[in-house]
Amino acid sequence: MIVDSHCHLDRLDFDKLDLNLDQVLDKARAKQIEHFLCVSVTLDQFPSMLDKIKHYDDVSASCGVHPLDQKDALNKQQLIDLASHEKVVAIGETGLDYYYSKDTHAVQQASFVGHIEVANELQKPLIIHTRDARSDTINLMREHKAENCGGVLHCFTEDWDMAKKAIDMGFYISISGIVTFKNAIELKEVVKQIPLDRLLIETDSPYLAPVPYRGQTNQPAYVEDVAYYISELKGISFNELAKATTENFYSLFKLAAKG
Repeated sequence: MIVDSHCHLDRLDFDKLDLNLDQVLDKARAKQIEHFLCVSVTLDQFPSMLDKIKHYDDVSASCGVHPLDQKDALNKQQLIDLASHEKVVAIGETGLDYYYSKDTHAVQQASFVGHIEVANELQKPLIIHTRDARSDTINLMREHKAENCGGVLHCFTEDWDMAKKAIDMGFYISISGIVTFKNAIELKEVVKQIPLDRLLIETDSPYLAPVPYRGQTNQPAYVEDVAYYISELKGISFNELAKATTENFYSLFKLAAKG
């Protein structure tokens, strides 16, 4: 049994997939995927996302604002109110993404700090998105005691130095289908170094479909392909990889284990 630790079920293009949500989940369940964490990217769309998944016992939710969707100051009280829902097992995704404009850095940093504070207050782990912002991400995590709530650096594409710093703070590292891409040479080496007890797997559906589906709409069923690829990279069996990453998921997202 495996888990898709990060997907956006509310953002799937069901017309392209020629499937509805029930069918998407059933297709994944047929591949022994036993739980799905549906991740929020805006607070405004959170109620709609929650409404789509609330009837599924094997789907949990997070609540937060993606750094590229944070246009104004974070409404911390709104985040607290929404994230207090029993279906919510994590805060995020939040973090820093410096890939595009420098103009948003200050807003992103303030939002990230607010998410860390809420995660510590509610004692729900963080889901962190980080791209081209290694030093600032780690520094803000340290300054605002992110280790008190814990969490995961999701869809990780940075270097081993950053991964190790996060792991040393008690965080997990989640790997998506990007690792299967031919040009992900450094990431493949990083994955080999990540301790098995700190590793999670994800699809980040509907984005970043793994080889051999690259360029298509991603979906949770494809987390099996990610798992197989990583098990081969690390020189272990699929079953060992599946068991470890599933145990890690429930260890981090303890409220999901109660679902």
